[in-house]
Amino acid sequence: MSALVRRISTFLRSPRGQQLVERGRREMAKPENQARLRQLATRLSSRRR
Repeated sequence: MSALVRRISTFLRSPRGQQLVERGRREMAKPENQARLRQLATRLSSRRR
């Protein structure tokens, strides 16, 4: 498992990984995407009960 985590962290430090992280931050700054994420979290939490 640690090999997988190491590969992911290496990727996130790479230029392409940094681009994806920045794109994710820009997308999550949009209110409509925040609402979608809240709805998904609500659905997932209600399934656990």
